[in-house]
Formats: sequence, C-alpha cells, structure tokens
Amino acid sequence: MTITKTQKGDRTHYAIDASGQSLGRVASEAASRLLGKHSPQFMKNEVSEVEVTIENANALVMTEKRIKGKEYARYTGYPGGLRITPLARLIEKNGVRAAIEKAVDGMIPRNKLRRERMKRLTITD
Repeated sequence: MTITKTQKGDRTHYAIDASGQSLGRVASEAASRLLGKHSPQFMKNEVSEVEVTIENANALVMTEKRIKGKEYARYTGYPGGLRITPLARLIEKNGVRAAIEKAVDGMIPRNKLRRERMKRLTITD
C-alpha cells in the first residue's frame, strides 16, 4: 500500500493507492488517517485537518468468497423489515466506491463529527 503525504495550505492530503490491496486494509488505513490517529496533535473531540483520497479503487482485490458471502443488514423498524443487501449487489448497483465508503463509514465513531470526517474522503477509480 502506497501512502503519499502532501501539504495543501493548512490541510494535509493523503493519497492511498488501493491497487492490489484488500478492502479492509485500505478502509482501515483511510479511517485511521481521517480520525487523525497518526498525528501527535490527535484530539478525539475535533476533526483533524486532513483529506484522504483513495486511488485505483477498481484495482482492489476481493475474493469470490468475500463478494458472495458479505451481507449488509439494516432494519426499517417495522415487523419483517430486515433488509439484507449482498456485497455483490451493492457493487453491481453502485460500484466499488460504495463498498469502500460503507467500509470506512463503519470504522468511524458514531458521533456528531462523523459526517464532517466522511466529507474529507474522496475515492477515484
């Protein structure tokens, strides 16, 4: 995994090359950078001044077992309202970008800073 660090004004920009890497490894590295865990000025109650770009998203390595076996579940709140979406259908419908966003989003803490942190993530093909 290649991580390139550049400075743009007051924000630090990280570019992660996803070619040949698994979904989880790329997502965990991106989530760690978005949270600011790598920085000595880390404060968990503030959004760090970073931007993360994941490049070559289509070159991710995902096994057939992972694509067929991974399922995302959500509940509507009504009886019988469990909705299950397989990873294969998510990729077919929305592309690899949606799978990466969902993986990184699951690694960010569920608080008021989550939306602002996710805005600083960009994914390119």
